[in-house]
Amino acid sequence: MSISPDQIAPERLARAKFRAWHRGTREADYMIGGFFDRYHMDWTASDMEWFEDLLAEDDVDVMAWALGTQPTPPRFEGELIEKMKRLDYVDMGH
Repeated sequence: MSISPDQIAPERLARAKFRAWHRGTREADYMIGGFFDRYHMDWTASDMEWFEDLLAEDDVDVMAWALGTQPTPPRFEGELIEKMKRLDYVDMGH
């Protein structure tokens, strides 16, 4: 069974989900993990590469970009960071 160019292997998605939800702080978990859960179903292979690159960054920086307290580096600018900035995917579990 072959995977088309825009299909993302289940193992790769599982690894990204784990990394997104195990950041080290609850706030980063909710922000990055929640973003993954909300949007990954629509991602292309290039979107997945963007997210994997984002996962390599420090949580403090990623959160600052999403909150707009620091400028987003050019390599992360675009539709995905704009979706992350909306924060409409964060469920604080009330």
